[in-house]
Amino acid sequence: MVRKEKPRTVLSVAGSDPSGGAGVQMDLKCFAAAGVHGCSAITAITVQNTKGVRSVTALPARLVAAQLEAIFDDVEISAMKTGMLHNASTVGVVVAKVAELGTALIVDPVLAASRGAPLSKPDLLGALRERLIPQAILVTPNIPEAERIARMEIRGEDDMRSACREILALGCKSVLLKGGHMNTKESNDLFYDGRFRVFKGPRLDRNVHGIGCMLSAFITTFVGKGWPLRKSVETAKGIVTGIIRSSRPIGRGMYIGNPLGYSPDQS
Repeated sequence: MVRKEKPRTVLSVAGSDPSGGAGVQMDLKCFAAAGVHGCSAITAITVQNTKGVRSVTALPARLVAAQLEAIFDDVEISAMKTGMLHNASTVGVVVAKVAELGTALIVDPVLAASRGAPLSKPDLLGALRERLIPQAILVTPNIPEAERIARMEIRGEDDMRSACREILALGCKSVLLKGGHMNTKESNDLFYDGRFRVFKGPRLDRNVHGIGCMLSAFITTFVGKGWPLRKSVETAKGIVTGIIRSSRPIGRGMYIGNPLGYSPDQS
């Protein structure tokens, strides 16, 4: 009997979103859509729907640590991403595991929900800046997140470039500053790893939940497959643009995208 090769496996460390539009639920759908096996470690339980977040309850850091220990004790993880970590204690257990194993880490620095509801304790920002971001091969903030991490206002492309430099100086390998919150005709993302590259995209008239989760999840998938980082970012950007175009309202609030409409053959 010939034993089949194990599939590539990637990991999401993030909160639970019962609407299925963001968080661990969305990450796992993106992983499956792109042809890898997805594992997860839950950091918090949110009570939310497509209209907004009602409450957040963080899991104790020891339970997050136990989940990570169980996963890494059994499974070879090719790459991992973080989403909502909520507090500095949870950051600490993630940093310890990444430092121990050297797993490729993509950080989506979630500080607030799409509609602005806070998803973090006050101690999270400092822990991200000082402990987690220096471990990352890529950090993927949106404009409001980048303003807080870089400690500056972002009003145009020059500011975006300055913010990327500030974030890279924290010790990460690269930054993808998402331009969706900019008041521009296009929705362009700025990549910086010592050199700048603009990943262009159309500005679509749709209010879609979980776009940042989708983008970082697909990037994590392709990095886990061994792709170069820039190719991973470019491919993920194109896929997410298509998912936004095909998104639909499942409730009375924001639209939800369906990553399972994407075929890995497209990449």
